[in-house]
Amino acid sequence: MRVAYQGGWPARAWSLVPGKALVQRLDHAICLDPARPRPRPLRLAFASDLHLGPTTPKSVLDRAFRLLDEAAPDVLILGGDYVFLDATPAIARDLRDRVRAVRAPIKLAVMGNHDLWTHHGLIEDALAEAGARVLINDAVRLPTPHDDVAILGIDDPWTGRPDGAWAVEACGDAAVRIGVSHSPDGLPFLRGRGVSLLLTGHTHGGQIALPGPRPIIVPGPLGKRWPFGLHRDGDLTLFVSRGVGTTELPIRTFATPDIAVFTVT
Repeated sequence: MRVAYQGGWPARAWSLVPGKALVQRLDHAICLDPARPRPRPLRLAFASDLHLGPTTPKSVLDRAFRLLDEAAPDVLILGGDYVFLDATPAIARDLRDRVRAVRAPIKLAVMGNHDLWTHHGLIEDALAEAGARVLINDAVRLPTPHDDVAILGIDDPWTGRPDGAWAVEACGDAAVRIGVSHSPDGLPFLRGRGVSLLLTGHTHGGQIALPGPRPIIVPGPLGKRWPFGLHRDGDLTLFVSRGVGTTELPIRTFATPDIAVFTVT
């Protein structure tokens, strides 16, 4: 595949199809703790599965990052799978420059399976240079006026070593805990641990789906159950993004790329 896709021609070809640079912005308002009114809403922007590489058109990435910047988030959250196939110095620089350009005072990220299959140190360094902190079973407490909120991230459920207990412990006494996992298969590691909202990706919404939409193939047991969108699991709200980029094929049908903006009240 590396040889067949040399030069990134699949992404360039797909970008010539009218309308294929479309990226949806999904807006959600969510109340995580009715007993604690927020002095002002907390704004989160979330993107996953960028898949910089030979199958993702640059026009799609340009559109996604423009939407993220226009959202003016308090926190930019990235859900992993930054590359497809190899992480190269050129791809790492592209990732760094795109993340750096988003005007958000706090930037957080987790890693995905495609990242851990390649030279993930390049990716982690690029994110750090862009001002993003990579959370691996760790958490960050937000500053005032949202200092009652902690955002935690667990390692990739497929290829990493997720430890929900350790990540939650890092939240300290934060009243509100927001989780990030590359895949919805990370939910069991956080279920029952006081996490109110879990942001995930990985599924691509099937990437190729039938009208409805009805995904044909979705990876992971919980991905099959929750291929995209908002869901409830007990006291936890789960969001599954369709992601931005593609793998294997440069094609999406009835699985439009998306970024999400959450207004937490």
